[in-house]
Amino acid sequence: MTTIPVPLTNPTHISVIVPVYNNSKDLPKCLSALMNSSYPGAEIIVVDDGSTDNTLSVASQMGIHVCQLAKNSGPAAARNYGVHHAQGDVCFFVDADVVVAPGVVHRVLKAFEDHPDVAAVFGSYDAQPHAKGVVSQYRNLLHHFVHQKGNEDASTFWAGCGAVRRSVFQEVGGFDEKRFPKPSIEDIELGYRIRKGGYRILLDKHLQGTHLKRWTLRSLILTDIVRRAVPWSRLILQSKKLPNDLNLKKEQRLSVGLIGLTFVFLLLALLRHEFLVLSAGALLGVVVLNRDLYKFFLRQRGLLFATACIPLHLLYFLYSGLSYLWVWAAFQLKSLSTHLSIPSKRYKT
Repeated sequence: MTTIPVPLTNPTHISVIVPVYNNSKDLPKCLSALMNSSYPGAEIIVVDDGSTDNTLSVASQMGIHVCQLAKNSGPAAARNYGVHHAQGDVCFFVDADVVVAPGVVHRVLKAFEDHPDVAAVFGSYDAQPHAKGVVSQYRNLLHHFVHQKGNEDASTFWAGCGAVRRSVFQEVGGFDEKRFPKPSIEDIELGYRIRKGGYRILLDKHLQGTHLKRWTLRSLILTDIVRRAVPWSRLILQSKKLPNDLNLKKEQRLSVGLIGLTFVFLLLALLRHEFLVLSAGALLGVVVLNRDLYKFFLRQRGLLFATACIPLHLLYFLYSGLSYLWVWAAFQLKSLSTHLSIPSKRYKT
C-alpha cells in the first residue's frame, strides 16, 4: 500500500485530549503527569462525558480547559468533541485512567517530525500496572506484552495513548460515535479507515503509560466479549481484513483453534477415552505457542502468578473463539436469508 506524507502545519502545537466519565479519582493523576510532561505549549483539553460525580470540578480546579457533553455519549463522541475544540495540528488522546511517562508529548511530536508519512502513532501500557490482584495484573501485562510484540508498521490504532494528525483525523471522519456509543473498538475501527486511506500508523513501543484500572473476572469477560470480541469480529467480516498483528497474529488465531479442538476432543472422550490424549495434545499446543508470554509473566511476577495466568489466558481464547463463531454464524444466516429472499422479489408480479 502506498503511504501518503502529511506535513505538520505547526510542528510545535499539539492538543492532548482526555475523555472522562465519572472518574474523579484517577483524573488528577492523569492530568498531573501530562502537565509535568516537560513539553511547553501543549494544550490539554478534558472532555467531561456527562459525568454525574465531581469530575468536572476536579478538572476545573487544576486549571485545565474543560469541555462538557450534555449527556453521556461514549468516548468516541467525547474525543470528537475534544478535537472540535482543539487548536493543535496533532491530537494526542490519553485515557483518564492512564498516567503517561515523562516526555511522552515530546516523543509523540518527534515521531511525526521524523516520519512524514506517519498519520498516527500509539504506544502501550507499561509493565507496572497500578491495580493489584491477579486479574488486573494479568490483563494489563497482557496488553503490554501484545503491543510490545506488535508490528511497528501497525495495522490499526489505539486511543488509550495514541495521537493522530488533525488533518487526517478530519479527512477520515473521526471516531464513529453513532456506531460506538459505548466504549468499544472505536479506535481500532478508526485505524482501519486511516490505513484504508493510504496512511501509515506507527506503533512506538517506548511510548508508554501506567494503567490505573482495576479489573475483576466479571468485568474482564464482559468487556472482552461485548465491547471487543463481538464488534471486532463484525469489523473483520465486514472489512474482509484479518491483519497478522497484535491480538490477531497467526499464533493467536491458531491458539483459538486449538482451544476449540481441546473441548471437542474432550466431549468425544465421553464416547472413547482415547480422545483425551488428543485433547491434552491440543491444550499443550496452546501452551507451547504462547510460551513467550508465560515466560514474560514468570519474569515479571514469579511462578505462582504465571501459573495463575495460564487458565485465564486459555479462557480468553475460548470466549474469543466462541464470540467470533457466533458472529460468523449470524453473518452466514443473514447472507442466506438475503439470498433466499431474492427469488420472491424477482418473480413478484
